[in-house]
Amino acid sequence: MGFVEAIRSGFSNYLNFSSRAPRSEYWYWTLFLVLASIVTNVIDVVLFHGLHSPVSAIWTLATLLPGIAVSVRRLHDIDRTGWWLLIAFTGIGLIVLLVFDCMRGTSGPNRFGPDPLAGA
Repeated sequence: MGFVEAIRSGFSNYLNFSSRAPRSEYWYWTLFLVLASIVTNVIDVVLFHGLHSPVSAIWTLATLLPGIAVSVRRLHDIDRTGWWLLIAFTGIGLIVLLVFDCMRGTSGPNRFGPDPLAGA
């Protein structure tokens, strides 16, 4: 999955918490969010001199659900339930999630659906 395809998939599946997302979709989505956040922060600094950040806040709210959905689908790809995202609140859980996000997805279908890379 390429960069543009991953972004399109992230926004078109923004409420899809039931299928699977390959590593490429997750990491391209993450790259997109980081780059767009840098742009929104620059816009906020230029327009509001760093005192307020409404553009960044709107961007964060607009991408919150799609980001959670992509993360849940990524966990599904390695045959883990989306509830594993809650481990992030422990702090050390962020490292566990980073390891999970780097793992290769299960080959073939799993309990969350068919392999998203089966046709690739």
